[in-house]
Amino acid sequence: MTIMTNNSARHAIDLSTEPPQLYGRFRRDPLMRLLTGIGKVWFPFWGPVSPLRDPAADDGVLTLDIIDRAVVAVDENVIALTFAAPDRSILPEWHPGAHLDLLLPSGRMREYSLCGDPGDRHTYRIAVRRIPDGGGGSIEVHDGLRIGDSIQIKGPRNAFPLVLPGFGSASRKLRFVAAGIGITPILPMVAMADRYGLDWSMIYSGRSADSIPFAEELAQYGDKVTVRTDDVDGLPTMAELVGPTPDDDAGLSVYTCGPVPMLESLRTFLTDRSDIELHFERFSPPPILDGTEFQVTIASTGRTETVAADESVLTALRRVDPAVPYSCQQGFCGTCRLKTSAGDVDHRDTLLTQPERDEGWFLPCVSRCDSESLTVEI
Repeated sequence: MTIMTNNSARHAIDLSTEPPQLYGRFRRDPLMRLLTGIGKVWFPFWGPVSPLRDPAADDGVLTLDIIDRAVVAVDENVIALTFAAPDRSILPEWHPGAHLDLLLPSGRMREYSLCGDPGDRHTYRIAVRRIPDGGGGSIEVHDGLRIGDSIQIKGPRNAFPLVLPGFGSASRKLRFVAAGIGITPILPMVAMADRYGLDWSMIYSGRSADSIPFAEELAQYGDKVTVRTDDVDGLPTMAELVGPTPDDDAGLSVYTCGPVPMLESLRTFLTDRSDIELHFERFSPPPILDGTEFQVTIASTGRTETVAADESVLTALRRVDPAVPYSCQQGFCGTCRLKTSAGDVDHRDTLLTQPERDEGWFLPCVSRCDSESLTVEI
């Protein structure tokens, strides 16, 4: 045992020094010594300034330049902004229905549908209507962003995809329904449907002709697009919005975006129509169903606010602290996520995982309370 141990020690390789030269001329190989010396100098110097990966590369944030700004409604309340990479390189791919998260200089994050050409991989285009009594995001865009400015974005993401007939949809006819600024996600859908030669039609409504954005751009499609305004034609019926339905069993797909009352009326109108697919996107919070009144308390201050049966926790919290962050107000972006320290949450989102819910996280824009009160940490 002792002899074996001594032999092992005698023939052990010292990994801290270079091995002898292959032909025995040198006790330490000259080439290996040179490479070792370079390594000892190079890696300590280069390591701190050249990490194996850039942590910022994975945060999903892109910084883009504003290269165009145009008024796209006669009343001047809607502007379109076009973005490009600073080096004009190719941007991440997107498909009709996608949106960007705009990270505004104030710290607000707002979501805007992409309304340009998905085939143009070098630019993104959005359109923003000025809303004087909104949360301030649209005013900041209108008053603060100019050509030449830089802006940070996240995305694109798509919660409103267009499913083409024959490629995931049994329908063979498309009907597009847009109202006001709801035209933005619909615009690239119409362009794609027309490019592929699909059977499609569209109805586009607004308060007045002056308030309708992109009217000139839609004129290229001729009588496939019907434009009607409330001040001339009155409010459209649901049958007029849906239009003529197919006589055979091919079915119809309806894609719509606009005010919540219109979307809810359409949804109710088509409830019993199994032959019609309804796809929609809201630009404002959905109505609260089966809501009850409860109290919400801010843990850090002890301030308590009443959440009415027909309002969200987010709305109540913003009365106390207008700086509470939010974006989509529909439970899928996660911007308003807060943690609870007391109370039972009635989760009504599809974003949070069960472990997150177990840890107390909830989305105040859509979720409610199953107890008399809820305590949140802000």
